[in-house]
Amino acid sequence: MDEKRRVLSIDLETFSDIDLSSCGVYRYVEGDFHILLFAYAFDDEDVRVVDMACGEELPQEVRDAIFDETVIKAAWNAQFERTCLSRYFCTQLSPDSWQCSMVWAASLSLPLKLKTAAEVLKTGEQKDDAGERLIKYFSVPCKPTKTNGGRTRNLPEHAPEDWALFKSYCMQDVRTERDIRHKLEAFPLQKSEWNFYHMDQRINDRGVLIDKKLVEQAITCDMMLSEEMTAKAYELTGLENPNSVSQLKGWLTERGIDVDSLGKKNVTALIKDLDKHSIDSEALEMMRLRLQMAKSSVKKYQAADRYICLDGRAHGLFQFSGANRTQRWAGRGIQLQNLPQNHISTLDEARELVKLGCFDMVESIYGNTPDILSQLIRTMLIPKEGCEFIVADFSAIEARVLAWLAGEQWRMDAFKRGDDIYCASASQMFGVPVVKHGINGELRQKGKVAELACGYGGAAGALISMGALDMGLSEEELPGLIDDWRTANPHIVQFWWDVEKAAMDTVKDHKEHNVGRIGFQFYANTLWVVLPSGRKLAYIKPRLQPNRFGKMAMTYECLGQSSKWIRTDFYGGRGAENCCQATARDLLAEAMWRMERAGLDIVGHVHDEVILEVPKGTITVVRVTVGTTTSRIELSPGAAQIFMSSY
Repeated sequence: MDEKRRVLSIDLETFSDIDLSSCGVYRYVEGDFHILLFAYAFDDEDVRVVDMACGEELPQEVRDAIFDETVIKAAWNAQFERTCLSRYFCTQLSPDSWQCSMVWAASLSLPLKLKTAAEVLKTGEQKDDAGERLIKYFSVPCKPTKTNGGRTRNLPEHAPEDWALFKSYCMQDVRTERDIRHKLEAFPLQKSEWNFYHMDQRINDRGVLIDKKLVEQAITCDMMLSEEMTAKAYELTGLENPNSVSQLKGWLTERGIDVDSLGKKNVTALIKDLDKHSIDSEALEMMRLRLQMAKSSVKKYQAADRYICLDGRAHGLFQFSGANRTQRWAGRGIQLQNLPQNHISTLDEARELVKLGCFDMVESIYGNTPDILSQLIRTMLIPKEGCEFIVADFSAIEARVLAWLAGEQWRMDAFKRGDDIYCASASQMFGVPVVKHGINGELRQKGKVAELACGYGGAAGALISMGALDMGLSEEELPGLIDDWRTANPHIVQFWWDVEKAAMDTVKDHKEHNVGRIGFQFYANTLWVVLPSGRKLAYIKPRLQPNRFGKMAMTYECLGQSSKWIRTDFYGGRGAENCCQATARDLLAEAMWRMERAGLDIVGHVHDEVILEVPKGTITVVRVTVGTTTSRIELSPGAAQIFMSSY
């Protein structure tokens, strides 16, 4: 791929008075920022370190290489190094000649932490454990004390021996990253994936404009509400801390109300019960208050406030290949991947009232200020002057991809006709026509919950977690609902079993197998699942062994929820989910790539949705038809022809 290109491996140690973990690297470099150490190596040459904190300067050869597009700049989490160096050189460095070893490792489902990845790969060079202590000492402000003479920063002269260790630590990180890179070279990343990564970096560099006034006022309103509601709760209960779960449970128990949990769903159910039976007006008021208090902490506004840079925009909100296995994007900072929806028709009016600080009026008009603040979160993202947002999304993308991969023809036909998939599913399940708000319309809800929960082999627990009980279904009818859905979708059910069998057969005989459009390969002690795009999902060190049910199954090594490297089961539903979500991700990435080629500025995206920032009055309406589905896309006149030529 890039064997002939020179590689400059880089690791930086830096200082800033801005907290990196809570504000992100783009805001971090706008504080009292300094590059302390610059460790580097060209190809396999010896690692060197430039002590910039002590006045050493970057060699001209290194400076030239950083701006030379033919030289690959490699680093673990390269966005950090590139952004820091952009600040140092006072120019935005293009990401096009940068390669992130962390992203490369993520493509193999390896950990995103350098230390853990090195341990899993058993590299000759390992990350030094002393680094955390040294970073805390030299890279972040210190608390002024009498002992340290009241200083707020530790410099090299304050701990010469530790500074020498810090330099060694920085150099060691380059060696570790390079060792990992050498191992990764046996599994080259597709050129298209590097293109998508570079596109992702441009999106992060571009950022999205934030309505700072709305953010500030929302935070102020939230703080005032929290104080008022806490005071009200204290007055109602007399508890020392009415926010304490244990104290509140005790208070309810004393009133003859026993609860297992005070989670959102449980409190909502308790409110309905108390209201229905008029059991205890004070307990009812307190539970309503608790529900409001739980929503009043609008953390996304606070995150936005921390992430806003000097240009008024929030940057670095997306992590390429952040989702283990599928390599879907993950959210960072504000977490745009899970913004609350808004439903009120007078959204603009509510927004202006909050910006003007008319909090009493918001409460008197809408009656639930925390909910209004939550609904306004999306509106803190605004286009720059002279521009507007255009939002485009895929409709029911996972359901469509699953039907396509499994060959469930009736579903594909329904999508082609533009049918409501929940009605179509209910109709197929129960053998009667189902029309939303029409004939047998009451069955649509059952079709909906089955669609949301059953596509990847989910059982009763999945239905409950998707809100089946909240929709009025009883636990007794859930098994029958699952059976009805599976009977209506035989090809999808067969797809689960075929995926599971193909995976096990491939691990057993090391031969290639296929399930429709999905391929299975075995090499390098890894099971590879080949997607329609040609991209591969890695299942490391697969093994056939009895599972917890005593049935022979495939297991593999991966990163668990506790961020520890574990062995887990592979089963058909999980394999189908991975293939479906990864394929949907590939479709989104390709669509974004085409949009960028068409000259459109992407400022945000979520799984199936893209947010574009385009100049007002310079757009053309283009209709794109795939099958019988027509999408309305708005492009600048000059971009329309470029965009359409890619279809």
